[in-house]
Amino acid sequence: MSDLISYGFLTPPAVFILLSLVGALLALRWRGFGIAVAVLSSAALYLLAMPVVGSFLLQQVETGIPEAADLASAQAIVVLGGGVHVGDGAAAPDTLAPLSLERVFYAAEAYRNLHLPVAVSGGRVFPPQSAEADLMQAALQQDFGVPVTWRDDQSRTTYENAVYTARLLTPERIATVVVVTHAWHMPRALWAFGRAGLKPLPWPAPRDFARLRRIDDVLPSIAALHDSFSALHEMIGNVYYRLRY
Repeated sequence: MSDLISYGFLTPPAVFILLSLVGALLALRWRGFGIAVAVLSSAALYLLAMPVVGSFLLQQVETGIPEAADLASAQAIVVLGGGVHVGDGAAAPDTLAPLSLERVFYAAEAYRNLHLPVAVSGGRVFPPQSAEADLMQAALQQDFGVPVTWRDDQSRTTYENAVYTARLLTPERIATVVVVTHAWHMPRALWAFGRAGLKPLPWPAPRDFARLRRIDDVLPSIAALHDSFSALHEMIGNVYYRLRY
């Protein structure tokens, strides 16, 4: 039952689309109140779909990343999965989703700079899809020439990434790790790895910056709505993790 519930329900666009529908239904009985709910929800949805707002929210999340981390003490690199594009079997096998591909690229960059052993972490969020770790390992080794030393193919959340990776690395006396993920995901990932008993250091993935340079920056777009979703998902997730773990 818990798999059917997600705090992602509280983030746009789902929450405001549902509120708009609820407002429309309420208007059938309480006209003024229902219209107000629908209008306010639609306005909030428009606001969060503006590129300038999405960028600003991402920037607020990314301020939680420590500045100028000293990577000299790092003992391993850990790259976190970011999703799988599910295929239909042998004809179209599962592949890494865009976020995972970006993280694999960042991990290869980290490896070439730091020359540390690499761990990949990511399981099957929706069985029977391929484990993210398996696909990331294949991409790193075959496409980037980066060897993978450890593989966690069981985790389904960021917190599980941290716990299962710690189980792999602690027996090897590895405590300080470079975490590779997107900047907006980094604060929650660092907190989770610290909670799991490791000392995490951030790999400097590209950050976002609020912008207001042209009219397009205030016109709604799907990309901006996705940015707002990612930022608010992390804000809610940070609170949720601290309350639960």
